Amino acid sequence: MPSPIADLSYRNYDGPLEPPVFRWWAIARASMQLTLKKRGFWAWAVGSGYWYFFLVIGFYFVDNFVPPSMDINGKNPIFQQLIWKDQFLNAFSISQLLLFILALMLGAGSIANDNRAKALLVYLSKPCSKLDYVIGKWFGIFLPITVATLIPTVFFYIYCAMTYRSYGFLSDDPTLGLRLLAMCFIPGIFHASVALGVSSLFDQGRLAGATYAGMYFIPLFVTKVMQFAHMGTLDQTGPTPKTIDFLFYCSMDGLQIALAKNILHTRGSPLFLSLSGPTSRNPMSNAIVPEPNGLIFTGIFLLVCGACLALAWSRVRAVEVVG
Repeated sequence: MPSPIADLSYRNYDGPLEPPVFRWWAIARASMQLTLKKRGFWAWAVGSGYWYFFLVIGFYFVDNFVPPSMDINGKNPIFQQLIWKDQFLNAFSISQLLLFILALMLGAGSIANDNRAKALLVYLSKPCSKLDYVIGKWFGIFLPITVATLIPTVFFYIYCAMTYRSYGFLSDDPTLGLRLLAMCFIPGIFHASVALGVSSLFDQGRLAGATYAGMYFIPLFVTKVMQFAHMGTLDQTGPTPKTIDFLFYCSMDGLQIALAKNILHTRGSPLFLSLSGPTSRNPMSNAIVPEPNGLIFTGIFLLVCGACLALAWSRVRAVEVVG
């Protein structure tokens, strides 16, 4: 007669087993689960695309409530003079501060808090290598920032493709969608790499955050000075010194905007275009710093990201080495 009491002795695990290649995903998933629980993340993520929201409202208002003088084809000249890719560039540039706040929230304590809690002793004592840990932490920052950049960009692209096809939105630049996709990866790659490097230097997230903020705002102030210096040289007979234009892009924001301009192949346009004629005749267009050398700034971008990842790699260790 079988025993009515179940056998509670030890049994081998016979559930699903993931291959070792996905060990980093467990770390990334745990980081993102903590991220999604933060109310501030949702506020800053949604807010980072606010300029697209303003553009949609502005375009709709102009298209429906402002009586323009139509051309012979019955088209609105306001939309005919727009450079569509510059609208995406402006929105990308404006979102930089909010994306930085996201990176500060997600990345400043990513390794620093683990150092403080001595969590690396636990992580690296399990079947988890240093490479798994660094990749997992990197993706835990990269994916949320990239999604926050990608969603409003795709939404605005679809809106324009459905509404303004007759104004050449698709035909004037057929590869714009692919280049916008590449542009949306820039903030995630940059902030995930730099934030990890800075965070690995500390054992307190607040100190790492303060350092990261200083690295953001101090060069940003310098680039704003260079922007005013560029505008001050417009009345001169000669061209603007190349040093001024180069230094304009030497900040976290500037480096990302430089790559975005190279990807979109544009100088940029003023936020509020003149309604009296083509953009090229707008005097404010000359105040825009021109597109930089793509090869040089791509190299700087890769060098900065690679150096920060190498720093994080060298700092991740289970125990302190004394001697």
